[in-house]
Order: sequence, then structure tokens, then C-alpha cells
Amino acid sequence: MGKKIALGCAGAILVFVLIVGVSISGTYNSLVQLDQATQAQWAQVQNAYQRRADLVPNLVATVKGAANFEQSTMTAVTEARAKVGQITPAAMADITKDPAAFQRYQEAQQGLSSALSHLLAVTENYPQLKATANFRDLQAQLEGTENRITVERQRFNEAAQAFNTRRSSFPTVLIAGFFGDKFATKPYFQAQSGSEKAPEVKF
Repeated sequence: MGKKIALGCAGAILVFVLIVGVSISGTYNSLVQLDQATQAQWAQVQNAYQRRADLVPNLVATVKGAANFEQSTMTAVTEARAKVGQITPAAMADITKDPAAFQRYQEAQQGLSSALSHLLAVTENYPQLKATANFRDLQAQLEGTENRITVERQRFNEAAQAFNTRRSSFPTVLIAGFFGDKFATKPYFQAQSGSEKAPEVKF
């Protein structure tokens, strides 16, 4: 009789361990899936920002052709782009797990947004520049890129929110804690101070 009770207890413990193991495994896998979705969306954000950075040299070169164009404005754009380019691949590796690095990245991109917005506002004073086909083409590309950046940032925030909501729920939060920074809370893109939309690119 005692042996049957012992076997029954052992069986119950085994079943409990299996249930806990399956639960932990399922939770872990769901966190991995949501984390990968966030990383994939982060790559899309980077692609959009890189597209904009690639447009800057052509834009600056085109603007340089305008007589007496404000040198300080072009310098500001060039320096802002260089600051964005100084963010190394190593610094980008775990940026979605490092709020401070994420904030620095966002500030660098906002600096470039502001510089470009100012440059394009100044071009209003140069009708001969605005009349060139090359400049009009760059304007259209930049406007499309700014819109894409806005969309990709929103999608990243949505993916981050899905991950953070799952991670913060009980008992997932306990399981996530076992893995240290692997499942760290994701940061969000914030609207630039005084702005709730992408830089104005109207021509």
C-alpha cells in the first residue's frame, strides 16, 4: 500500500514537472517569437533611416550648385549626417535592449531631421534651385522616405508594445527574469519635442 502511494506521489510530481516544463517552454518560445518580430521591425526602421542618409550627399551636392546658398545650413546637414554615421555596428547590436543607446540613436536621427527640415525651408528662397529636375526628384524621394520612417517607427512601437505586454504579464515576467537581459523590456520611439509628426517636407 505504501509503495502504491509512493508511486502515485512520484507520478503526480512527474506530471506536475511536465506541465511546468511545457508551460515554461511555451512562454519562452512566445517571448522568442515576439522578440524576433521586434528585431525584424527594427531592421526595417534602420533601412528607412539608411535610405534617408544615402539621399543626403546628393541633396547637398545639388544644393551647392545654387549661387550663394547658405553654407552654414549645408554644414549643419553634413555634420548631422556624420553624427548618425558615427553610431557603430557594435553599438547597434543590442540597441533594442539598451534604452540609453536607443535614446542616443533617436537623438542623432532627430538632429538630422531638423537639419534637413531647415535646409529645405531655406530652399524656398532659391527658385532657380527648386526649378531643377534633379532637386525636385530628391524632394520627392526625401518626402517618401520621411513618410516611410514614420510608418516603420510606428510598426516598431507596436511590435515593442506586444513584446512588453507579454513580458510584463504574470507568470511570464518571472520566467523572463530567469534569462537576464535576453528578454529585456523594449524601448519606444518618442515624438520629437514639439512635434507629433515627421518633419515637414513641402515644396
